[in-house]
Amino acid sequence: MIPPVLDAQTLETLVSAAVAAPSVHNTQPWHFRLVPETSTLEVRTVPERTLPAADPEGRALHMSVGAAVLNLRTAARHLGWAPEVRLLPDPAEPDLLAGVELDEPSAAHLSATGALYEAIWRRHTIRSPFTGPPVPETVLAELVEAARVEDALLHLPDREETERLLHLTAEAERRSTTDPDQRSESRSWIQGPDAPPYGIPVSALGPQDASGHLPMRDFAALEPAEHLAPVPFEDEPRIAVLATHGDQRLDWLRAGMALEHVLLTATVHRVRASLLHQAMEWPYLRWETRDVHRGPGHVQMLIRLGYGLEGAPTPRLRAADVFDG
Repeated sequence: MIPPVLDAQTLETLVSAAVAAPSVHNTQPWHFRLVPETSTLEVRTVPERTLPAADPEGRALHMSVGAAVLNLRTAARHLGWAPEVRLLPDPAEPDLLAGVELDEPSAAHLSATGALYEAIWRRHTIRSPFTGPPVPETVLAELVEAARVEDALLHLPDREETERLLHLTAEAERRSTTDPDQRSESRSWIQGPDAPPYGIPVSALGPQDASGHLPMRDFAALEPAEHLAPVPFEDEPRIAVLATHGDQRLDWLRAGMALEHVLLTATVHRVRASLLHQAMEWPYLRWETRDVHRGPGHVQMLIRLGYGLEGAPTPRLRAADVFDG
């Protein structure tokens, strides 16, 4: 096996893979720096791309960075390293959320890494209806295992519990569209054709459910000119609940890694995903999303799964814009 080389092209590939991760409102709140002495890529936050109204504690920010770290680790493995990930490596630097050390080559190529790596470039969350058959139980089991590998939990609620979660999501959506701070903040991340390569383009907003049963995020609320005509969504959505044992910064980063591992695994199987984050932005409603029959746990994300259109990619910053060599 030829040892991998950490040259400029390889660094661009690694950072580009990290930047392809999902982030709340596509804020892309990350910056990368190479420490040559240890061949470590540091992952830091970008203060100006935070959401003080929707994410005052930075939970969603940490999840976004965690997703980028998972992509970075996957790309490094694919290119031949056995990367060592350190989360929150220095308490004296709170903006330094992770370090990924690359100086040890991998002795063997992991068979699953290639498929996950290719999925990085094809993964898109979508806001449109699912029209295909139900996701097979065998695939759902793989998604549960993907979360478990990252020390997280993925629950698959039954129909009654799903209805309860959708009700909580609908209540959160009503609050988000009527709260002035939340509404203003969300709309500020909707981008026109000449905007910077982050945020949500108008073309990616998506329609609402004609029946009102499935509460999709309405970024165009109170702006009739941007509304699409409502369309029918699936009658029985398949919702997965991503949870962690704890609820501290480390848990949020692990939740982000687990979320992206789940999304990449879904992409390998051509399963589409849509993220229902509304209830996570209101502390009481987020607490209510727990299934009391499962015991302790902290819900971090609701994931809607199914088959449908691939969806259009949202814009991404270039590697050169987020990397210091």
